[in-house]
Amino acid sequence: MKIIGPNDQAMEAGNVPSAWSRLVRDVLTTVKIGIVNSNLMTAFTGVWLALYMTQEDFWTDAVSVLFVLIGTALVIAGGCSLNNFIDRDIDPLMERTHERPSATGKLRGKTVLIMGLTLSVTGLLALLAASVTAAAFGLLGLLVYVLVYTMWLKRSHSMNTVIGSVAGAVPPLIGWAAIDPSLNSPIPWVLFLILFLWQPPHFLALAMKRVEEYRRAGIPMLPVVAGFEITKRQMIFYVSVLVPVSLLLYSLGLVYVICALALGFTWLGIAIYGLVAKDTMKWAKMMFVFSLNYMTLLFIIMIVSTFFN
Repeated sequence: MKIIGPNDQAMEAGNVPSAWSRLVRDVLTTVKIGIVNSNLMTAFTGVWLALYMTQEDFWTDAVSVLFVLIGTALVIAGGCSLNNFIDRDIDPLMERTHERPSATGKLRGKTVLIMGLTLSVTGLLALLAASVTAAAFGLLGLLVYVLVYTMWLKRSHSMNTVIGSVAGAVPPLIGWAAIDPSLNSPIPWVLFLILFLWQPPHFLALAMKRVEEYRRAGIPMLPVVAGFEITKRQMIFYVSVLVPVSLLLYSLGLVYVICALALGFTWLGIAIYGLVAKDTMKWAKMMFVFSLNYMTLLFIIMIVSTFFN
């Protein structure tokens, strides 16, 4: 018979939070919590600008706001879980993804699938409580991301990033639709365009950094099938179109316009510099990091600028 002393009991008790924290970490990794947070920010911007433009009171629409933010987070988390479930055969081949719980077996495929479906359905129901239009856009984004991008284009065509950008661009539409389901204003559609144009140069920069991993996994990203020079020109194109599109929100005021110009032309300058940069990988990292800062700052500025009008 084993005698358990006070120290052994403390050690066993200490294993509980450790095991729990590992499970929480694995779940957060599977739902891609960073992607959830960034998309939640853009959805909230859609909510905020809809309230601002329609002169609706925040507290009057507080329930709709709560449902749309919870629903958006759950749908994105569900879509990311389903993405991990589908990609568990190729994720072990890439350094960036080989430690995902779905790839290592820490979470079984069936568990990840059930989690993805449950989160997705629950999220869509929450969006439906906000508005039918919000739920419709949530379903559209989910289907594009899981079926069109993950299951089809990601493994078959270099346009995967461009078409997949539709999914990443719908959160502001979802947010706006919770307040104004008619979407008669051009503003939510401009937000959609901004995010749609932002994603290709962002993900192509990542693809350049990880080009050998994508090649090994058999994923036909543009740098793999067309090379770096064509990829650089594509990135310049998207950023150069993004700059004037971002200015379509000039009604947000001078503060926004000045900041949008500064951020846009800085990113365009970095993109053009890629044509002469000697260290392509260092430049790709620069593009990737700035793209994250660009998106975060631009959407924060959209919100902040409403206080100056």
